[in-house]
Amino acid sequence: MTEPVLRPFSEDDQDRVIALIDRVYHEYGDRLCLHAADRDLTDIPGTYLQPGGSFIVLAGETILGSHAMLPLDVENGICTFRRLYLDSSLRGTGWGGKLMDWAMDHARREGFRRVEFWSDTRFTRAHHFFERIGFQRDGRTRDMTDGWLPYQEYFFWCDLDLTESSPGSSKEPD
Repeated sequence: MTEPVLRPFSEDDQDRVIALIDRVYHEYGDRLCLHAADRDLTDIPGTYLQPGGSFIVLAGETILGSHAMLPLDVENGICTFRRLYLDSSLRGTGWGGKLMDWAMDHARREGFRRVEFWSDTRFTRAHHFFERIGFQRDGRTRDMTDGWLPYQEYFFWCDLDLTESSPGSSKEPD
């Protein structure tokens, strides 16, 4: 088995990205809802590959991970992270940290000072990871009904120091 590689998304990856995320949803007894909550995955280039945005994949024999960044409020230096998913076979190996390092560094290079995002409350392992690398929850949750099953999300945020590189998250297991 060859070592996976982080690289920019290509249109040939779209179906394999969808398959990765669907596998992760199945771990939680859910599935993708491409006509509503997950509609962005039907046009990854149109959604994410806009000025200031980006989408990367962790590619091996298939797509093993993904992460995206989008501007939210350019004037105030706020971006969002989306679609951080990692195949279960690679969790705890440092690849989640490398995906997050990429996103944090990309956000800084684009001049963003703050990252904000929502995360499904079921992803408890990911939440511990986010908090370990400096993201905070402010107590907000929101109820979502745009998937096959209703779900809730937590709000996370982190202020970025533009003079530093990533917080070394790839050095710690995810």
